[in-house]
Amino acid sequence: MSHHVEQAAKRPEVLILELGDLKAALGAGWQDFRAAPHYGLFFASVYVAGGWLILYALTATGQIWWSLPAAAGFPILGPFIACGLYEVSRRLEKAEPLSWAAVLGVIARQKDRQIPSIAAVVVVFFLFWNFLAHMIFALFMGLQAMTNISSSFDVFLTLNGLTMLLIGTIVGAIFSGVLFSLTVVSLPLLLDREIDFVTAMITSVSVVLTNPKIMLIWGLFIAVSLFVGIALGFLGLFIVLPLLGHATWHLYRRALG
Repeated sequence: MSHHVEQAAKRPEVLILELGDLKAALGAGWQDFRAAPHYGLFFASVYVAGGWLILYALTATGQIWWSLPAAAGFPILGPFIACGLYEVSRRLEKAEPLSWAAVLGVIARQKDRQIPSIAAVVVVFFLFWNFLAHMIFALFMGLQAMTNISSSFDVFLTLNGLTMLLIGTIVGAIFSGVLFSLTVVSLPLLLDREIDFVTAMITSVSVVLTNPKIMLIWGLFIAVSLFVGIALGFLGLFIVLPLLGHATWHLYRRALG
């Protein structure tokens, strides 16, 4: 019983967010990026390099299966890279000295804390979504004559192809929404406080449920920003990822008491 009381006491208070909080978080995130751009550019470069690797695997080799190990690296590395950006924002906020040793040291220490548990949840989501995506593809395209989809997109313009894209998009959006709800606040919370990952995820979902409109806008903003960043040959991610990472830290600070 006392354990439950302790857990309840540890769970942070969820605050009501307004549109102004999003604008303020983005503004503060941009300030952080400008104050220490080399950290943001370094962490973003991991994603840009990974993106190019996947693109190469898809186009140059024409073998989709090569892209899977590369893509699998994103959910594993993602939480740790995000923590790097949060730590930079945390140090700027507290006026603590910034150095590569300090920031990378904090990332390295996360392996002994709760972040790997969150990373494991993200990986399971990624693998399950990957399995579902293959299943949806097989259901709708299994009876089609095999074509090389990297050179011909005509197969997607058939009734089966369009239906597959629609259902795949809906399922993907649901997966993304659930994963966003579980991680949007839990990652910065785990970096900032000594708390278990289950409580952190519950708190994160509580923030989304308490502020559904604001968090929907934030989720859509993230999705559109990432799409634009990737569409610009992945180069847009050099600005988008640091901005989103730093802004997420400031939104977390505004979301929890």
